[in-house]
Amino acid sequence: MGISNLENKKSVKIAREIWANPELSLKEYKAEAIYAKALAEAGFEVEEGVGGIPTAVSGSYGSGSPVIGVLAEYDALSGVGHGCGHNLLGAGSFEAACKIKDWLESSGKPGTVIFYGCPGEEGGASKAYFARDGIWKELDAAITWHPDTRNKVVTGTCQSCIQVLYKFHGKPAHASGTPEMGRSALDAVELMNTGVQYLREHMPGDARIHYAITDAGGMSPNVVQPEAAVLYMTRSILGKDCQALQDRVDKIAEGAALMTETTYDRIFVDACANLVPNHTLEKMMQEALESTDKPVYSEAEYAQALEIAKTLDPDAEKGIDEKVYGLGEIVDPPFGSSDVGDVSWLTPTVQVHTACFAVGSPGHSEQNTAAAGSCFGEKGMLYAADVLTNAAKKLFSDPELLAAAKKEHDESVASKGGFVSLIPDDAVPYVIE
Repeated sequence: MGISNLENKKSVKIAREIWANPELSLKEYKAEAIYAKALAEAGFEVEEGVGGIPTAVSGSYGSGSPVIGVLAEYDALSGVGHGCGHNLLGAGSFEAACKIKDWLESSGKPGTVIFYGCPGEEGGASKAYFARDGIWKELDAAITWHPDTRNKVVTGTCQSCIQVLYKFHGKPAHASGTPEMGRSALDAVELMNTGVQYLREHMPGDARIHYAITDAGGMSPNVVQPEAAVLYMTRSILGKDCQALQDRVDKIAEGAALMTETTYDRIFVDACANLVPNHTLEKMMQEALESTDKPVYSEAEYAQALEIAKTLDPDAEKGIDEKVYGLGEIVDPPFGSSDVGDVSWLTPTVQVHTACFAVGSPGHSEQNTAAAGSCFGEKGMLYAADVLTNAAKKLFSDPELLAAAKKEHDESVASKGGFVSLIPDDAVPYVIE
């Protein structure tokens, strides 16, 4: 898989173009247009604005059952661009969807493959909104992947999470001449943050709370700040525990407003459910991972990956981890969140990770951004596309496998009390400015 071959591939061109033009969550207008055009050219039936979200797109091919969804993302991060590698994620899923389509066409197998371009994974959670609206119920199974430092099938679960923006409103006044006339929105934000710090002692061990001050009120210290805002994210494994923690954060916001005689707007941003693992599909994906030909790297690619790794560990001896890990050999701590979790409550879902990032690179880092724009990262992407394609072929060809996965899914979801969306019925995806 040489560099010249990479440059001629449509999916690689897409990955590079999106990497060079990073767009934040729910603002991925260029990326959405790229995929809508590419899907149409590849022969898919295209739907834009899926679920009422302007930057969501889907492409469907085939007819009848089974219906297999291939999940894609393409949003970037503030400050580091594609530090999560979503330029690769989306393009790899596109590559897989095209290969699955071609296989369905040539084999004459019945079934439907649907590419889902899901915006806002980093803040917006389109998959969770789709889940609330029942979109994933049309699938018999969903497959997806993510760039990583290692080649492994995902097992275990993750955290549920809720994001809420609090915009406080006060009254401006001269901070020295008439301070008694002012009501500080910034004071309210700071008091809220202090209250949440005290709450941390009384949270469950698997819970997390994060915050970012999105509006500090201005640049003039001699003015009582009339506006300020803070964005909060609460996390816990179970959705009910996450909601209970969020309710306490809401009470702290109310208390901060009372103490400062300010008012505030509570704006729901998004929420995600924890992941429901499907061991039947995990075993199937592990077989696909192990049986798919791995990338062949050039000396230049090894050198580039090692150079990136050495920015984190000067003693690093390799930059690419080429090992294929066994199922359950690497289980990530359940402290992240993903809207893939919501999908998994409504249809059997499985994820695979492939080595696209340099050894030792942390998530959302500049090192990941560099790797996501590299040839060795692109080869990891194409490896993932082939793994997903081989997994999909098994799902289309083996009705007993799919039936077992669906049986396990239904029993698992029922044992957990069924799916309850953390997104209110009247909420719409909120674009954070």
